[in-house]
Amino acid sequence: MDLFEAIREVVGEAGLIVGDDVRARPADWQGRAQCGAMAVVRPRTTSELSAIMKLCHQARQPVVPAGGLTGLVHGVDAQENEVQISFERMRAIESIDVIGMTMVVEAGVPLQSVHEAAAKHGLAFGVDLGARGSCSIGGNISTNAGGNTVIRYGMMRENVLGLEVVLADGTIISSMNALLKNNAGYDLKHLFIGSEGTLGIVTRAVLRLRPIPASETTAILAINGFDNLADVFGLASRRLGGLLSSFEVMWREGYELVAIESGRHQAPLAGGYDFYVLLEATGTDPDHDAALVEAVLGECLEQGLAEDAVIASSKTQRNAMWEIREDSQTVRQILFPASVFDVSLPLATMNDFIEALRASLHAEWGDQVRFIVYGHIGDGNLHIIVSPRPWSPEARRRVEEIVYKPLAAINGSVSAEHGIGLEKREWLSISRTAQEIALMKQLKAALDPFGLLNPGKVLGEEAG
Repeated sequence: MDLFEAIREVVGEAGLIVGDDVRARPADWQGRAQCGAMAVVRPRTTSELSAIMKLCHQARQPVVPAGGLTGLVHGVDAQENEVQISFERMRAIESIDVIGMTMVVEAGVPLQSVHEAAAKHGLAFGVDLGARGSCSIGGNISTNAGGNTVIRYGMMRENVLGLEVVLADGTIISSMNALLKNNAGYDLKHLFIGSEGTLGIVTRAVLRLRPIPASETTAILAINGFDNLADVFGLASRRLGGLLSSFEVMWREGYELVAIESGRHQAPLAGGYDFYVLLEATGTDPDHDAALVEAVLGECLEQGLAEDAVIASSKTQRNAMWEIREDSQTVRQILFPASVFDVSLPLATMNDFIEALRASLHAEWGDQVRFIVYGHIGDGNLHIIVSPRPWSPEARRRVEEIVYKPLAAINGSVSAEHGIGLEKREWLSISRTAQEIALMKQLKAALDPFGLLNPGKVLGEEAG
């Protein structure tokens, strides 16, 4: 029997998409490219995916698992000889344990749906990011997503208790643990979190929830000098402790581009300062917590660490501040084509790294380059967008060299939270030793000996 006929028997007519209907589907969240797969398979259950993978394993058919298509490293690109596995029919929130504070979900559930479902029970999920409305939980797990609240709740890895995964040969690994403490042998879920679908395909997960905060205080500060920025972070961390949930920083170029130049926002603070910090604290006592944040801001101003500050007086003002930080559409329209980077480095090295980067870019392109920097400073993660003119593949390659190579000397990472995909494979050795990469390849070969799962991603074509 033909492979696709056999797959159709498993998933039904609606579960298999072929021909022109495949090309009508987008390859990424921007919709600028067509899906390149030979077919799209849409399972409804873990058992269906297991049956699909058994068929693909027998036929040596490569597959590419895809979630919300919001990744930025071409981690779900599919070639014409590959089958895309879509989770758009696996979007169930199966259960919520209010007492144990856990949620069981299928891989296709959007992150925002998790937030909304938890909130109905007075609970919250600790991972949040700008693509919340489109990205899926399976994709978040596969890339170990970070986002805006890592300093409070950690990355996806810290918020997943259990997983169900289908291996390359169709074997189901159901490790749906709901316990905070479980040291019974190897914790296998960590093999698959962050592996970008190259070791197994996540189908279900047990998520850890927290009590929803009763208070939320948001402020934006203007700061001159990186030393002052670091001191503000230290002061806020000491004085706010566990209340500090976000410490987002926008370098001047990025803030002015989005908040002022675009004309799309009402800037809460004037331009002209070196840095703009979006600080958010969440806790259990609205009056006390707001007063504490106000006191911290007062200390920053009195000590000359900050030049100006505004506290959001309403949910509307709070959202408007966050919209400036998360307005990727404006950045794309003004700067693209451009190279997008997601790097991680020690806070102590950050200013020197950015100033050296600025000098190198201007030495290469003079005034014909624009770049902006913003990030989750509290966890060492910076997002950098570089737009040289004229744009070309050679210019892009040169920008990558300028950004990535200095990270080796400061023990930085070429990927803080977006993964490796196809985009960063050749730069992986900057952040991982030869021995680490060799072990990764051994794991890949053991779990996927024919290289059928997300071929070429992370480790290259020779893996598996």
